[in-house]
Amino acid sequence: MTRRKRLTDAGVKRLKPGHTDYTVWDTVTPGFGVRVRTSGFRGYVFHQRGQGNSRRVSLGPVTLKGVEGARRECLAIQLGGIAGRAGTGAKSRAGIPLFRDYVADPWMTGHCHRWKPSTRRTVESRLRSRLLPAFGHLPLDRITPASVDVWFDRYSATAPGGANQALALLRQIMNHAVSSGLIAMNPARSTRMNPRPRLTRFLSAEEIVRLHEALDRCVAEQPACAGQADIIRLLLYTGSRKSEIKNLKWFEVEGDTLRLADSKTGPRTVHLSADARDVIDRQRHRNCLFVFPSSANPGRPFGKDLPLWNRVRARAGLEGVRLHDVRHTYASQAVMKGIPLPVVARLLGHREVTMTLRYVHVGDREVIAAAERIGAAISLALDGPG
Repeated sequence: MTRRKRLTDAGVKRLKPGHTDYTVWDTVTPGFGVRVRTSGFRGYVFHQRGQGNSRRVSLGPVTLKGVEGARRECLAIQLGGIAGRAGTGAKSRAGIPLFRDYVADPWMTGHCHRWKPSTRRTVESRLRSRLLPAFGHLPLDRITPASVDVWFDRYSATAPGGANQALALLRQIMNHAVSSGLIAMNPARSTRMNPRPRLTRFLSAEEIVRLHEALDRCVAEQPACAGQADIIRLLLYTGSRKSEIKNLKWFEVEGDTLRLADSKTGPRTVHLSADARDVIDRQRHRNCLFVFPSSANPGRPFGKDLPLWNRVRARAGLEGVRLHDVRHTYASQAVMKGIPLPVVARLLGHREVTMTLRYVHVGDREVIAAAERIGAAISLALDGPG
């Protein structure tokens, strides 16, 4: 049965996947519809009818544009305007799709079901704001290394980190096109990413003491900030990400472990030390879903930011130290205690040890001590048996 209705943004959002793929056709613009796949992907399509032939044009995911914007694209294609020529012409080889069409289907369709909602929003934002405006109108084999370099350099001038992330996404898409046999090589492969600043800040043993003393003083002066102080302490005791502790739920607390239902890398287990366990136990008086609930709405987790952090680091003389550096401190302390990198990677919830290496730093004192031990061992070997 053919489904027809006047498409609206609200109505498109309400479309649910079925047992098979289906299309809802618009009653306002002939040939315009929304394709809903069993995976949950929803994309605009336009069935263009010409003299003796017809073809279906993909207009991209519904999350990248509204219904009215998609209708305007249909009109441009019908009138043979600039957008129409981009959508129908510029072919260099038969069967080579435009970048925007390939992204919508098959690339987005084949990948979006694996992503977390936050990942999908990030990907769609980068496509909508950066990649589609630059390359959407080009056939895949018309995207050249030179054009990628020009785009990347222009973006890097204002946001080098964002340019790196968008380039990484472009490489994924074009690698998929290579593996699909549509292009011979990835035009984004040779573009060099912007160097990332080295993250070498972590707290020394003396700074850790000053941090705890500053936390104690702030709580004594303002007891209402005790929850924030305990979040900071738990970050230091566990090396967890801020979101993992801030959004921690009571059902995830099991004895001396945290069974996180979700994290940046999926479900994971965090083992609690005695100090970390004490911090958790101090929150037991709260009858809430979250261990650290919002003071304004106990049904929600604590707010996004920890305003206490700026005051505490000023008190402790830690200007310039980021809250995330507490996680670096945990990793560095683990390595300096002789814990192997694969174990540290598991403690931090990293899938790859290479990511852990970015978090691990060793202080000058530890380097000097290690050099002394190595030198003594070499001297002993040179002296030989006495």
